[in-house]
Amino acid sequence: MPSPPAPAPSSRPFDLLVVGDANPDVVLGPVPRDLAYGQREQLVERADLVLGGSAAIMACGAARLGLRVAFAGRVGDDPAGAFVRTALTARGVDTSALTTDPERATPLTAVLTRGADRAILTAPGCLTATGPGDVPEELLARTRHVHAASFFLMPRLAGALAEVFARARELGATTSLDTNDDPSGRWDPELLDPVLKVTDQVLPNAAEARALTGVAKGVAEAAATLARRGPLVVVKNGAEGALAHDGTRVTTAPALPVEPLDTVGAGDSFDAGFVAAVLRGLDLADALAVATACGSLSTRGRGGTATQPTWDEAVARVPDPGPTGGTGVSA
Repeated sequence: MPSPPAPAPSSRPFDLLVVGDANPDVVLGPVPRDLAYGQREQLVERADLVLGGSAAIMACGAARLGLRVAFAGRVGDDPAGAFVRTALTARGVDTSALTTDPERATPLTAVLTRGADRAILTAPGCLTATGPGDVPEELLARTRHVHAASFFLMPRLAGALAEVFARARELGATTSLDTNDDPSGRWDPELLDPVLKVTDQVLPNAAEARALTGVAKGVAEAAATLARRGPLVVVKNGAEGALAHDGTRVTTAPALPVEPLDTVGAGDSFDAGFVAAVLRGLDLADALAVATACGSLSTRGRGGTATQPTWDEAVARVPDPGPTGGTGVSA
């Protein structure tokens, strides 16, 4: 196919506004199979202090892909908050709308890794105070697309996100959501359904898609069930690649053959790739292929942002169409 253009020129200064969580991650591993309590000290191979938070990693991935990105959320007035602000700014993300909370701490996350799996321990800090007032309407009017992440970690924002997305749409922006996990295990449809009605794309992983719908088996079935609630559904399915359901049909993309070093943030890099591809005007199949490449390539380094690809790096790994067709994206 012809080379897709860069994001279309726009009078809006931002291609993407990302709303949500930003925090330092301490990534430790590989951890022993059974953690020992009783003040036992156990050694792991390595530890890394990196930028974390689904929204923050997605924002960095989108900026790396060439989008003009702004971030809205909260950090505390503490060294962890300064670390987050510096890390986002260094990666080209505008942090003018990143509020400093004078009373609550910056969230902190410890990620315990074991092979391709991980356990995530988060102290939410100021995430519980993050609300619609942290998303300036003036900024909604200055962007082409609004993405929100970590829905269930921010109850005040979750309860008002439908209004935020509806206003963004009124102002001409499109919307996307990655719910991420629900620590409570409730996956409350009464909280989520109003948001889905004003969401253009929802981007869960396979386990989240099943939990959101109550479908125990069949990722495609879970995606179809979720699509009936409104949005285009794009599901990250690990080594199986990814699939999308638009309410009538399924589109798939295979995973890239990479040897992962660290899968932290791979789903967020996938989200960045999908949104960037859609904003460049790619069709669903090609956008899904680019997103899968972005998620796969991000696993080459430690943490979520260290090896996020550029646009040219991502599309160079998308397979060319064969004699029977298929997906191919040119740089």
